[in-house]
Amino acid sequence: MDFCATRPSKLADLPTSIMPPPPPTTTTLCVLAFLAVAVTGAAAGGGTTTTHLHLYIHETLTGANATAASLAPSPLAGSNSSFGSVGAFDDELREGSDAASAYLGRAEGLLVQADLANPAALWTMLTLVFTDGDYTGSTLVLDGRVDFAGGGGTAERAVVGGTGRFRRARGYTLMSKFGNPTPSTVVFEMDIYVAMA
Repeated sequence: MDFCATRPSKLADLPTSIMPPPPPTTTTLCVLAFLAVAVTGAAAGGGTTTTHLHLYIHETLTGANATAASLAPSPLAGSNSSFGSVGAFDDELREGSDAASAYLGRAEGLLVQADLANPAALWTMLTLVFTDGDYTGSTLVLDGRVDFAGGGGTAERAVVGGTGRFRRARGYTLMSKFGNPTPSTVVFEMDIYVAMA
């Protein structure tokens, strides 16, 4: 049954001078109900909270404990381009830049050289998995382009979701290279701004 269809009036045969005002149609009632829900939803939006997290991603590039791996080379053999190459990572999340700082969890994801330029920008999809600390059992999902060469040294990605304490999360992250503590390791500094309803 279509609840938003207009009902025919049973008073259609009465002269217009004595006809009472028409009752509200189902369409009118549906529009009023929609407006009530929209206003209630807008008022509830005032309960949004924003959380700022500051953490470090520790990546090991080579050796038995490597946390990053190349999965597929560029299909453009013989060129200087790395376009199309694919990699994966399972890096450590830590509270500080020092490898001995508090362990928070993992940064797990994929990266694809999705830019024909050289050096190519990366498309990344990653999940921050919190296994220790205040957000244990929660995750944040990030998606976006990483272009340290053309991005002024800072990569911005969208927070597209989360679980646990970050359910319904949205926001953005800013990440920059912090340094290379050893020739086989790199540390990234990340600021995360997360809004939750």
